[in-house]
Amino acid sequence: MLNDIEKILILSPHTDDAELGCGGTISKLIENGKEILWIVFSAAEDSLPKELPSDSLAKEFINVIKYLNLDERNFEIFNFKVRKLNEIRQEILEILVKIRNEFKPDLVIGPSLHDFHQDHSVVAHEMIRAFKTKCSIICYELPWNHIQFDTQFFVKLSSNQLKIKINILDFYKSQQLLSRHYFSKDFIKGLAAARGAQVGSKHAEAFEVIRWIDG
Repeated sequence: MLNDIEKILILSPHTDDAELGCGGTISKLIENGKEILWIVFSAAEDSLPKELPSDSLAKEFINVIKYLNLDERNFEIFNFKVRKLNEIRQEILEILVKIRNEFKPDLVIGPSLHDFHQDHSVVAHEMIRAFKTKCSIICYELPWNHIQFDTQFFVKLSSNQLKIKINILDFYKSQQLLSRHYFSKDFIKGLAAARGAQVGSKHAEAFEVIRWIDG
């Protein structure tokens, strides 16, 4: 189904969210020559260890962009406050409507409606408000933020695409200092193997489908 998709908008409430949820799929889309626009709403400066510079996560994200051979046309980082996106819902909606009208994506990939992180929830809901009648919408999986997740759509990954996901997450040294278990290679490989087993593949990523428009 992704073969017919040409323009993809990726929404990341914070730097690292999309990499965690769909880093392998991003790698596959780039490998297949798709046009990517990646929006990050917060570099989460207030969530960093105190000893690190405030722009650490933004710089780590830029390293991901460079590693994936993307450039400044393919991304934008907004510097909204972490855990405060609920205060600027209308501004987020207006950003998304502007992107909808100018970029005109075929597919939007963002956080799940079942995601309980307050910033993720805001982006998920405003994503649907902005794009509900215009394009396909799917949501990536972040299991530590969910009580439930509907595995309705799967993207099979090659071993190299999974390796790229692991490599881009390795750029986030600031998060590894916080001992976030979901950055571990064992966790990433294990989840990819579990999702792959559901669709007869060695590795996969799972998504919820908000809507899919064919043709």
